[in-house]
Amino acid sequence: MLGLKLPSDPRWADVASKRMEDILTDHAYCEQKAASTCISLIVLFPELEELVATLSPIVTEEWGHFRMVLNEMKKRNIALGRARSDAYVSQLAQLERKDKKVRLLDKLLLCALIEARSCERFKLLHEKLEDPELKKFYYDLMISEAGHYRTFLDLAAVYFPAEEVKLRFQELLSQEATIIATLDIRGDRVH
Repeated sequence: MLGLKLPSDPRWADVASKRMEDILTDHAYCEQKAASTCISLIVLFPELEELVATLSPIVTEEWGHFRMVLNEMKKRNIALGRARSDAYVSQLAQLERKDKKVRLLDKLLLCALIEARSCERFKLLHEKLEDPELKKFYYDLMISEAGHYRTFLDLAAVYFPAEEVKLRFQELLSQEATIIATLDIRGDRVH
């Protein structure tokens, strides 16, 4: 369903399950960045009414997820700490074409990719974790991320021809697989 060309190494879930303090901290910042990205898209493309109408509630939802992660951290006496660099997202951002005609397409498709990878990782956490509360937490977020993935793809199809969306997304999926293959397995990051 997600179209990812390379699944996450299953060892990631093993390592991550032992470093939930780090995962929760990184996850909180991922949710904050997701909300910020949607705000940025609205600011960059305010004339696109459907984009503004579609992304506005996602901003609220992503910020709600940030607060939910903070709540899970609070239950476990984990302080937020500082944001960490995200090599995965940084490398994906380099794939964005700068040509104004396709910039929106790439931004939407890169958002879809990040949501897809997050969905996949949350599924792995849901399956691996023993804490029933965190299992449910990550199951619910997995479902939400899958919806966001679909939303970004659907928005791309509103503004670009379906075949162009499909071809570019396939290109990005292949490039994303290369990025995933080259990253170290780190249990302290969502991506």
